[in-house]
Amino acid sequence: MNEPYELVIVTGMSGAGKTVAMQSFEDLGYFCVDNMPPKLLPKLWELVMETGKIHKVALVIDLRARNFYDEINEILPKLQKQHVIKTRILFLDASDEELVARYKETRRSHPLSRDSRPLEGIKCERKLLADIKSQAQLVVDTTNISPRKLREEIFHNFETNSDYPFRIDVMSFGFKYGLPIDADIVMDVRFLPNPYYIPELRDKTGLDKVVYDYVMNSKDTEAFVKQFKGLLKTVIPGYIKEGKTNVVIAIGCTGGQHRSVALTERIGNYLKKDYQVSISHRDINRRKETVNRS
Repeated sequence: MNEPYELVIVTGMSGAGKTVAMQSFEDLGYFCVDNMPPKLLPKLWELVMETGKIHKVALVIDLRARNFYDEINEILPKLQKQHVIKTRILFLDASDEELVARYKETRRSHPLSRDSRPLEGIKCERKLLADIKSQAQLVVDTTNISPRKLREEIFHNFETNSDYPFRIDVMSFGFKYGLPIDADIVMDVRFLPNPYYIPELRDKTGLDKVVYDYVMNSKDTEAFVKQFKGLLKTVIPGYIKEGKTNVVIAIGCTGGQHRSVALTERIGNYLKKDYQVSISHRDINRRKETVNRS
């Protein structure tokens, strides 16, 4: 059975959270378009269906597309008649008081009140959006919720898979080549016995069983693994609770060839039991490449 096409129109009051919503839909795997002219929507869907690779689109609309609210009433029914496209409207709202406070905090002017008070623009905008709000399948009031709570609300209503869109990247690296700049957690395993000083192991890597076993056959290694697993059991659920969708765990040794590789394999495979995990080794062949160039 072919995967259905989904179109989500994200709209609502200026300052109510459309930027957070767009980022959330991107994390959910939607192809996001910010403020595309509505007349181009049928052409966009022609291209989407021709490629066959994009099935979920989120179109974010605000008052910069002034004609949208007249045109969308004509365009959406035509798309819905195609049956293969499921369309939904998400309307983000907030109280006048909260919107005024947000504009004052950011020192931005409301798009409808550049020469008057923000409240006047907000009242005008609310009247203009009354019709589209009445058509929305989901209205979210962001007055008293944080950006994280808004993300959770969007994930709850639009996540089509049962799994939370959370991924862990576990990577090995060599300190001599620099720290990974995108790491959330960095562990230094240079205190463990180094296979580099064993001649028959020097040119092998932590992916070779003989090196892996050498690194693991240490009381220090077992003590470290036990403590590190305990740490991860605490911090990873915390990251998820805070709304992170990706965590990078970097495990480093001197050259990124032996100890860090072996530990990355062990920790990565341990985490795969509960999470979506990718394992990589940034510097595993760096020493060989350096030797060959010299």
